[in-house]
Amino acid sequence: MAEPRPRPAAAGRCGRLEREIRQRTPVAEPAERALLNLLRSAALLGQEHARFLRPHGLTPAQYNALRILRGAHPDTLPCGEVGARLVAPVPDVTRLLDRLAARGLARRERDPADRRVVRVGITAGGLERLAALDVPLAAWIGERLGGLSDRELESLSRLLERARSPAAGDGRRPAIPG
Repeated sequence: MAEPRPRPAAAGRCGRLEREIRQRTPVAEPAERALLNLLRSAALLGQEHARFLRPHGLTPAQYNALRILRGAHPDTLPCGEVGARLVAPVPDVTRLLDRLAARGLARRERDPADRRVVRVGITAGGLERLAALDVPLAAWIGERLGGLSDRELESLSRLLERARSPAAGDGRRPAIPG
């Protein structure tokens, strides 16, 4: 990886990011500024998303798992495949899916071809829960991102995908050093 280029000290003007994180000196390095803005935005939007879902009895991970299962419906998926498709990895996919099954939103079954594999599918209750959220969630997303044009949103998505690509180990999940 190339060494970061030395940058001249910032012009001394703090922007919105610095004000939000109460930093007195500007973030001079553009890559660091972009990363901090990305992390700040993801954290704030993630917290709001969790607050939106809470009254509906779901966490963001549970909602994501149900969306994955709805996308596969009427088929089922191996538990590991659900975990691989989650937007944000969780440490215990089995427990996540167990909770959804206990609430009647998902069903677990042994794979008839390989009894060691547990497959999971969405239930009618899970489909109803998601259907009840589709319109309110679309409105919530519109409120959060409605200040951006479709062209800006497409550009933002492309830039974020490019930013993730150097870190992608297998093309599906960013590699995590460690």
